[in-house]
Amino acid sequence: MTIPRLRGAALATAGLLAAGALVAPGPASAAPGNPGAPRFSPGAPSIGDLYFPDQGNGGYDVQHYDLDFSYDPATRFMDATATITARATQDLDQFNLDFRGPEISSLTVNGKKNDFTRDGQELIVTPRPKPKTGQMFTVVVKYAGIPGPVTDPDGSIEGWIPTDDGAFVVGEPQGTPAWLPSNDTPTDKATFRFTAKVPEGLTAVGNGQLLSQQTTDGWTTYVWDNTEPMATYLATITIGRFVVTESVTPSGVPSYVAIDPRLVTGSANAVSQIPKMMEFFTGLFGPYPFASTGAIVDYAPQVGYALETQTKPIFSNTASVGTMAHEIAHQWYGNSVSPERWKDIWLNEGFATYGQWMYTEYNGGATVQATFNSSSNYGRAASSSFWQIVLADPGPMDMFSSIPYNRGAMTLHALRGKVGEETFLRILRQWAEIHKYSHAATTDFIGLAERESGQDLTAFFDVWLFQKGKPTSW
Repeated sequence: MTIPRLRGAALATAGLLAAGALVAPGPASAAPGNPGAPRFSPGAPSIGDLYFPDQGNGGYDVQHYDLDFSYDPATRFMDATATITARATQDLDQFNLDFRGPEISSLTVNGKKNDFTRDGQELIVTPRPKPKTGQMFTVVVKYAGIPGPVTDPDGSIEGWIPTDDGAFVVGEPQGTPAWLPSNDTPTDKATFRFTAKVPEGLTAVGNGQLLSQQTTDGWTTYVWDNTEPMATYLATITIGRFVVTESVTPSGVPSYVAIDPRLVTGSANAVSQIPKMMEFFTGLFGPYPFASTGAIVDYAPQVGYALETQTKPIFSNTASVGTMAHEIAHQWYGNSVSPERWKDIWLNEGFATYGQWMYTEYNGGATVQATFNSSSNYGRAASSSFWQIVLADPGPMDMFSSIPYNRGAMTLHALRGKVGEETFLRILRQWAEIHKYSHAATTDFIGLAERESGQDLTAFFDVWLFQKGKPTSW
């Protein structure tokens, strides 16, 4: 997500034991008096993220989502079938999915009709027969109706957002369940396939690679395949009238760019620099983690932000060069490496903002040091409210304010001066490599920085991440 979202303006289970988390039941143990027999129990209804307490679920690990749907912008009606393939991580007699979407007509588990109930965003499934630990199972959910947006604590919207010619589809941090039953947590990544049927003349753009496009009887069906693991909040299948350009970057990465005709001229400079940004960031951060790149530039002025949707950043209005650089940097930091909990959001936004600062300098603009010193950053008065939020735990109201973005980037620049250029760049590359296609927490980054630098950085990170107030020495 990019700075224009400065909102107010505009697991797999291994990681579930963070402080304050709601702990999922552990692996099944033998029933009393019957060694080796399964002990079935419900999967946890939440992963225990304090910012979004209902988000995510325990007891299983999603492997793949397959969504086959039709959508007519004239009526805003969706008719969908979601197929979810998962592996049980305990002996399950009940599990939850996150879903705020339209009415469900049927739900099966492994081909058998199963009982379910809905409570808020919780879709509660009682599978029969019950999946055992390690067993793969498939859930098929059929539903139809009018999906819609979700409003976040700061008043911004996400989810399925109707536009004048289609739908703008974004999910950070809790919007994907508006249109897809899912385990909506960054710590349970999966592969995705979207089969989208839309009226002829419209384009449906999803994550990953376009496998096919076929028009029959006034409808066009697009099939998109995202083969690398992806967090649910990074999924999109945005629909509208687009000017589409397909190309290949100098290093051979396929690129698919879709732009609303009204925004082609204003976005041309930013879009033209995607190959240059890809090469620059690959040199800094290491190999690009995905099989394709591109962008979606749609006209959804009611949204007012851009988002780093995986492989194709999405913009709700004209794309600028700085915003594009921010979102491309996110493909490494935020997409490939995602936050363990939403309080770790600075690991997304601080890294992408710092990447944006570095690209600006490389592209002939302000130096990183000048940006660090500016009145928007370290030049702010010590009395400013900007310094009165804890960066490593900004809270749901400030998680998309300037604090995780600007102060996160300043933390990285200060670390660069502390450990030296060579060590700092090694830390960035190692962070992207070690946690590729996974998730990590602030404590993981601190540990990496200390290992790579050979320094005790407790005091440094304390003043930059865990204390209120403007750092004066580190």
